[in-house]
Amino acid sequence: MEKRQDRTTGISVKDSPWRLPLAPVLLLAFSLLLFSSHQAFAIQLITHPGTEKTEISRSTARAIFSMRRLVWPDGAAIRVFVFPDKHKLHKAFAKQLLGVFPHQLRRAWDRKVFSGTGQAPDTVQSEAEMLEMIIRTPGAIGYISEDNRDESVQILQVE
Repeated sequence: MEKRQDRTTGISVKDSPWRLPLAPVLLLAFSLLLFSSHQAFAIQLITHPGTEKTEISRSTARAIFSMRRLVWPDGAAIRVFVFPDKHKLHKAFAKQLLGVFPHQLRRAWDRKVFSGTGQAPDTVQSEAEMLEMIIRTPGAIGYISEDNRDESVQILQVE
């Protein structure tokens, strides 16, 4: 490797075969940032207004939505509502909030159903239907995009 003097700073630097021009690297990083933020949704967990819980841990949310946790701390039954597997909000919810892929949730639900040890969550087709079902069903939990805030449901903070 050969030493040379940087023209702008006057500092002696070593040439490296791995040295990349800065502009293309920054352009690539910026593009990846834009692409990944474009795919993100602001999602919030919602529950029936009568639910006592106001915050929930990520691991508890994962247990509830994988149908392993069936009751709230006060003993009330949990009723889970989700969107279809291919719904963009469901995909974002599973990845961002639960930290799992949608097919992993489906596999957990199918295992419970086919083994006779549990059931799959109820499926809704729209955010309006999700809100309606959460409001009408005591112990219900679901999720919506933050754009569809509704004062008639309780929002759960995820720790």
